Amino acid sequence: MNAPLPVIDEQMHPQGKFKLSVGQHSVAGRKAQNEDAIGIRIPDGNLLTTKGAAAVIADGVSAAEAGKEASHTCVYNFLSDYFSTPESWSVKQSGQQVLTALNRWLYSRGQGFNDNSKGYITTMSTVVFKSHTAHIFHVGDSRIYRLREGTLEQLTTDHSTPVSEDHAYLARAMGLDVRLDVDYQTTALQTGDSFLQTTDGIHDVLDTRAIQRIVETPDITLDNVCQQLVEVALHKGSTDNLSCQLLRVDGLPDTQVDDVINQLTPLCFPPLLEPDMTLDGYRIVRELHAGTHSQVYQVEDMASGAHYCMKTPSVIFEDDPAYIERFVMESWIGSRISSPYVIKVVEPNRPKSCLYYLTEYVKGMTLSQWMRENPKPPVEEAVFLIDQVAKGIRALHRRETLHRDIKPDNILIDGNGQVKIMDFGACHMAGIAETATPLQRNLAPGTASYFAPEYTLLKTTNYRADLFSLAVISYEMLTGQLPFGGELVRCKTQRDFLSTKYTHSYKLNPLVPHWIDCALKKALRFEEERRHGDVAEFVYELQHPNPKYLEYHQRPLMARDPLRAWKIIAGVLALTQVASLILLLR
Repeated sequence: MNAPLPVIDEQMHPQGKFKLSVGQHSVAGRKAQNEDAIGIRIPDGNLLTTKGAAAVIADGVSAAEAGKEASHTCVYNFLSDYFSTPESWSVKQSGQQVLTALNRWLYSRGQGFNDNSKGYITTMSTVVFKSHTAHIFHVGDSRIYRLREGTLEQLTTDHSTPVSEDHAYLARAMGLDVRLDVDYQTTALQTGDSFLQTTDGIHDVLDTRAIQRIVETPDITLDNVCQQLVEVALHKGSTDNLSCQLLRVDGLPDTQVDDVINQLTPLCFPPLLEPDMTLDGYRIVRELHAGTHSQVYQVEDMASGAHYCMKTPSVIFEDDPAYIERFVMESWIGSRISSPYVIKVVEPNRPKSCLYYLTEYVKGMTLSQWMRENPKPPVEEAVFLIDQVAKGIRALHRRETLHRDIKPDNILIDGNGQVKIMDFGACHMAGIAETATPLQRNLAPGTASYFAPEYTLLKTTNYRADLFSLAVISYEMLTGQLPFGGELVRCKTQRDFLSTKYTHSYKLNPLVPHWIDCALKKALRFEEERRHGDVAEFVYELQHPNPKYLEYHQRPLMARDPLRAWKIIAGVLALTQVASLILLLR
C-alpha cells in the first residue's frame, strides 16, 4: 500500500496520435517530511484508448496521524485500480468505484485512532484524459487549473471553510467520513490546453496571475516550470509541502475516417461460405442464419473437433466504416461479458486471415421457437426462463452495457433449459461511447415490437429500457400475445403510446396470478421512472407476491377503479330502467 511512487519525467506519448507532455515536482519545503503525493500514468496500446491517461495529486492532512500514508495510498492505488476496472465502464463509473473503495479503506483504518479526525485523511484531485475529454474528480483543497488561449481558469472548488485569516478546516476529504462526496465534471479538450494541479503550499501564496506568468515562461521544460512554481512559492514564504503537475495536450486522436478504418481492422471481408469449405482451419458444417447484415455458420475446428458458431460480415457493407466498427465491437463487447446466461465469444488459437468472430455453439432452439411449441406454458416454467434472461441482462449491465435488442430471436435455450443471450450488434457500451469518432454510429435499437418507448421518442435511455423489453417477452410467454395488442410497433409519438390499452394477462391466460400481472404492468409503464428499479426487482416480484398487489385486488372495486365501478353501476341502472319500461308497456 505504501510503495514509493516513481517520478515521471516530462515525456510525450504519441500512441494513437494522442500526445501529452507532462512535468511534475514535489518537495517537503520547510516541513520535516513531505506528506504530498503525485503520480501520472500514460498506458500503452488499447488501454490508452479505452481508459485514457491519468494524473493524481494528493495532500495528506498535517493534523492527521497518517496523512502521508493516506496521500500515497490514494495516488498509488488510484493509478493501479482505475486501469484495472472493466474497459467497458465509463470514466465516471470507474473513477467513482475506485474512490469509494479507497475512502472506505482510509476511513476504516482511521477508526483505530481515538480522534477520527486524526486518522488517514487527505485531499485528492484527479484528471483523466480520454479521447477528446478531460474528466475531473476532486475532493479537498488541492486545485486543478486549465490554461487555454492565454486564460488560466480554476476548474475546481476548494472544500474548505475559513475559521480565521490564516486557518481553514477541510469540509470534505478522503477518509474523513464513511460517505464520500466527490465533485465530478468533464470539459472538452483542445490542442494546446494545459492542466495544472497544485497543493495549497503553492496556490495559498501565489495568486492566479503569478501562477500564469510562470506557466507561460517560454523555452523551458514542463518539469522546470513546476520547479519554478515551487521555488517562487518558497521564496514568498510558503510553510507547507509544495507539489504541482503540469500536463499539456499536444495532439488529440485523429478523426479522419480513413485512419479510423485502418485502426479498426486490417482484415478483409470473407467470401460467402458453403458446407465443407474451410477457413483458417475451420470446416463449415452448415449455415445457421443469413441476413442482409451478416451470416452465421456452424463450424468444426479441424484440429480439435470442437464446434463453434462463426459470424461473418456481409460483403454489401465492405466500404461502410460505421458497419465495420459495429461488427468489430460486437466481438469486443461479447468477450468482456462473463456469464453462463450470455453467449461466450471464443478467441481463436491461430491468426485470422479475414474478418469474423467465433462464439460457443449451443445446440437448442430460440425462445421464439420455444414459445411456438409452448403457447401457454406453466407459469413456473416461464418465470424460470425469465429469471435466467434477467441474470444475463444484469451481467451486461454490470459492465455498463445496454443490450438494446432483447427479443425472443436473440435468446437461445439449450437441451437442459439453460438460457443464453446472444447478438451484441445493437449494444451501447458506456466506455466506448466516450471515445470520439468521425463515424456516424447507428445506435438504433433492434425490433420495434420489443424496444422501450424512449427509443422511439428519442429520450435518454438507461437500464430500464432492457427491463421493458424483458417485460414484453414475459407477457408474450405467458399469454401467447404481445402486450397492448401488438400496437407498440405503430406508435410514433407520446400520444400514440398513451392511446394504447393494456389488456390484463390473466384475461388471456386465467392461470396467470393477479400479482404477476401487476408486476408485468409496472414493468411495461411508458414512463421509465415508473418501472422497477432494475430487472432483478422485476423478477423478484414475479417470484414473490408483492403484498401491495394482493391488497389491491382484495379492495372493493370502487376503491380500486372508481370510474369502472360507476360505469358498471350506470349500466345496471340503465338495464333496470329498460326492464321497468318493458313491464309498464305490457
